[in-house]
Amino acid sequence: MSEAVKFHFSVDGEDFSSAGQASVSVKKNLRQLGISPETIRKVSIAMYEGEINMVIHAGGGSADVTVYEDRIEISLDDHGPGIPNVELAMQEGYSTAPDNIRSLGFGAGMGLPNMKRYTDSMQINTEIGVGTHILMTVKL
Repeated sequence: MSEAVKFHFSVDGEDFSSAGQASVSVKKNLRQLGISPETIRKVSIAMYEGEINMVIHAGGGSADVTVYEDRIEISLDDHGPGIPNVELAMQEGYSTAPDNIRSLGFGAGMGLPNMKRYTDSMQINTEIGVGTHILMTVKL
């Protein structure tokens, strides 16, 4: 693959039933590109966690996945409230999800930690009242 392959997804922040559709599409597209199952698993988990976070906390956003010769980059953007304390948010089990979201089985405080765990690098740029940009990389 000499040229990068790009995929773009809009994440609907109003509908929990559609959360995860981008990660399912990415999984299918990566399979068609011949990417290894272990890499697909990592990318899918990181994508899914990011999608759920955008739905829970930011009212949706966008996800872009770019496949290069040596890596896959996942770029997540939202216009939500921002993350007040990234260090705290990165702690397993820490969650600001409301009770009604937790009652649905989401908001266990594993989103950001899992995103970091299943990628080779993760950068978070967030501004209160403006939104959050997360760039994750999985090496091929």
